[in-house]
Amino acid sequence: MATGIKQMQKLKPSKVTLALLASGFAAMSAPMFAVAQDAEQKAQKDVEVIEVKGFRRSLVESINAKRFSTSVVETISAEDIGKLPDSSIAESLSRLPGLATQRLDGRASKISIRGFGENESGTTLNGREQVSISDNRGAEFDLYPSEIMSGVTVYKTPDASIEGEGIAGTVNLQTIKPLDQDGRIIQVNGVIEKTSFEKLNPDGEDKGHKATFFYLDKFADDTIGVAFALNTMSSPNQEKRWNAWGYPEFEQDGKKYSILGGAKPYVRSSELERDSMMFVLEAAPRDDVRMTFDALYVDFLDKQRLRGIEIPFAWGQGTVSANSVDDASGFITSGTTTGQRVVVRNDYNERDAEMKSLGFNTKWDVNTDLTLDFDVSYSKVEKKIIGIESYAGTGRGNDRGEADTLSYTLDGGNTGAKFNHNLNYADYDLIQLGGPLSWGWSGALNDAFNVTGTDFENQLQDGFINTPEVEDELKSLKFAATQAIENDFISSVSAGISYRDREKAKLSEGYFLTLSSFSYPSNTGMMVVPEQYRLGTANLDFIGMGEMIAYDVNGLVRDGYYYGLQESLTNSSHATKSWTVREKVTSLFVKADIDTEIADMPLSGNMGLRYVRSEQSSKGNAFNTVDGKVVTSPTDISHDYNHLLPSLNLTLKLDDDQSVRFGAAKTISRARLDEMNASFSATYNQQPDSNGNNWSIGGGNPELEPKEAFGLDFTYENYFSSEGYFAVALFHKDITNWHFDGQYAVDMTGVADPATGAIPANPNGTGSGKVNGGEGTLWGYELSGTLPLNVFSDALDGFGLIASYTGVKSDLKNPEGAEYKIPGLSESISTFTFYYENHGFSARASMRKRDDFKGDVNGIGFTATQVDIEGETIWDAQIGYDFGEGGFKDLEGLSVFLQGYNLTEEPFTTLSGDNALQVRDYQDYGRNYSLGFAYKF
Repeated sequence: MATGIKQMQKLKPSKVTLALLASGFAAMSAPMFAVAQDAEQKAQKDVEVIEVKGFRRSLVESINAKRFSTSVVETISAEDIGKLPDSSIAESLSRLPGLATQRLDGRASKISIRGFGENESGTTLNGREQVSISDNRGAEFDLYPSEIMSGVTVYKTPDASIEGEGIAGTVNLQTIKPLDQDGRIIQVNGVIEKTSFEKLNPDGEDKGHKATFFYLDKFADDTIGVAFALNTMSSPNQEKRWNAWGYPEFEQDGKKYSILGGAKPYVRSSELERDSMMFVLEAAPRDDVRMTFDALYVDFLDKQRLRGIEIPFAWGQGTVSANSVDDASGFITSGTTTGQRVVVRNDYNERDAEMKSLGFNTKWDVNTDLTLDFDVSYSKVEKKIIGIESYAGTGRGNDRGEADTLSYTLDGGNTGAKFNHNLNYADYDLIQLGGPLSWGWSGALNDAFNVTGTDFENQLQDGFINTPEVEDELKSLKFAATQAIENDFISSVSAGISYRDREKAKLSEGYFLTLSSFSYPSNTGMMVVPEQYRLGTANLDFIGMGEMIAYDVNGLVRDGYYYGLQESLTNSSHATKSWTVREKVTSLFVKADIDTEIADMPLSGNMGLRYVRSEQSSKGNAFNTVDGKVVTSPTDISHDYNHLLPSLNLTLKLDDDQSVRFGAAKTISRARLDEMNASFSATYNQQPDSNGNNWSIGGGNPELEPKEAFGLDFTYENYFSSEGYFAVALFHKDITNWHFDGQYAVDMTGVADPATGAIPANPNGTGSGKVNGGEGTLWGYELSGTLPLNVFSDALDGFGLIASYTGVKSDLKNPEGAEYKIPGLSESISTFTFYYENHGFSARASMRKRDDFKGDVNGIGFTATQVDIEGETIWDAQIGYDFGEGGFKDLEGLSVFLQGYNLTEEPFTTLSGDNALQVRDYQDYGRNYSLGFAYKF
């Protein structure tokens, strides 16, 4: 193998590409196939075929995709995903230069590209924009199983033909092309998983499994190809979580300090159940026609069991005293509360999502110079969330039942605190079902149980259910033509038109839960947990609270032990969170491919222009509260706008191994959907405001337009080996029209005053919400490379290093000139992988590190909430063995591996302020281990 690699280094780039094509490398992904076709037309026919397998093959393939692309890209090949399997595409993407992931419940999910968060990048499947299961545009990549994808390409610089706009870039997921493969493939994979934590909840899981069946074949003289993959997974994840309400100011002995306001620590046990199906049908009835139909189906169910104790402190009912203070920060590191009641929580969350994606593409080579391309696609996501909270304690309301004396002491670093307590929270006779604190401030709930004006007013919330639903649907069409031309500068010209129609809707609702046995005045107490729903106890030693009762809250709700009342009757927040946004986007593009020479050096690339026409509309609710009840009126607001997006990509080959790249492009990122919705609070004032408007509006801005950026990229690349390269990149973004809080005009024509029901004479309103206006710059540099150690000695063949470092800065300012930190921006991102692969044996250790950043987490009611997230360093490792490559011919096709994730048990930490002691979340996920095999028939 080493000899083959050395021979490969001597080949010219075009010949290398042809060699890759002949050995099956370039057939793994659509972009690489196109690159290989171009190279095949230019290269000589007498090329020696060199075969490299396994992880090293994936490196060669990825390096060559980067090398011959006209844009600045990063890629993952099928062998990288298949040979070293990850639980999702997100885990694989997190190892690419300039990319970083944010973990959600312990799993890599959201992607940042060069300092921009997930909402600033586009996601496509086979070049088609995709829907998302989140409330916004940003894809949650743990939805996509890595096992059924053939590759991923991340475009850091665009060209005019790429769909899926984003300031940061575009992530294109690719399915396999069966007609480009050698022949029949039948493969099965199996994996068992284990968490390092034993069961944190008695009904949780610490073991899981994953299985994949893959089939590919060609028929009718290789004119019809079929690929089918089926993947099923039940993956466990566990968490010990410290969560604080906040840190208010506290005064003692005439001095002011910060103190713990309250805490909600818990243990979580989750199972992610995901069933996926991929189907591809290709037909080439003639040499000049290729038709492809692909389908992807994902059924995603995330079940979470959470148990903990909610402990009010400074914001509680007890008498609070400070025991010790950190003088440097003025923070009370140890305190005591006397006479305090707590809430024992047994919760159950469920995210149930179903995604369908269908696409059909036809390419017709009309003649040797003209190619026509037609594409149609449809994708849809339906997501339902159920979040059940169940409360228990010693007595109903603030003043009934036994109180406790509790104290807390902060642990070292930013890991939260530990408590001391006196009550036994594992005693089913002491801790009973019901609301131990007066949280249910609902007039409708008081009226439902006839307690208005009694001692039980606002003491009836024994639990709560959140039930938000999201539906996202996207239909698209595209037609393009490419004409080869005879020219010393331009090799071909492409032009096309595309149309996308996307509608995303969110319906928010919640329900107060009250024990069905409650009645006033005959039965106003708590209820002992029935024997059949008792599950034992959950251990909270990690916060010092010991054992607590654990019961089946899902079963209690299902079997009618609770009565539910809509929160939206008296709480207007659900009207704000319910909306429908529709976008109709028509795009025209023209692109010229460049192929010329400057000073005898080849110059290639493209220049193009994309025109985008956007028509957006939003439906929602205008609401007000009248006599304690929410009154709504429907809203329907439309807006349209246009953009011209020029782009230029140039690659100058200094010699066979060295290139410099230049990219310039204007890009856009469309507004977050929840920020452009037409649901808002609406109050009609008799006196007009300073703008002359009577309506006062608070909520979304349906006329919010995209953020804009003009980017410059300059890169030097040196491909010193078929397995090795290094690159230095500089990038700069000039950002305008960023989104900040401000005021905007709203047309309320036809909307009735909720207080009177009449249509006001003055329909003009002043809205408060997100507006366009912020501007600034983002710039940075990127170092990346792969170093195979066989360049130093044949004895080191198989050993290698992969590393990258990205530094990012920004000076973005809001309209008032104040500095602003872009969500997703870490000032430094680094990755490192040490690998060995030879004679069937493979091993890899990988590190990914990012600095502090701002990101979205789930807040109250599963609403996206932006927080400060601490930087993290995560280590993964794997060893594997391929029996066929190892010389065991009777076991040809069989390989095994052992993999460990988060080996250093890196926590996920968010802060409530600049003080590192003011921890909002400290989430310890432990480690995760996988043992698996793959067998190819």
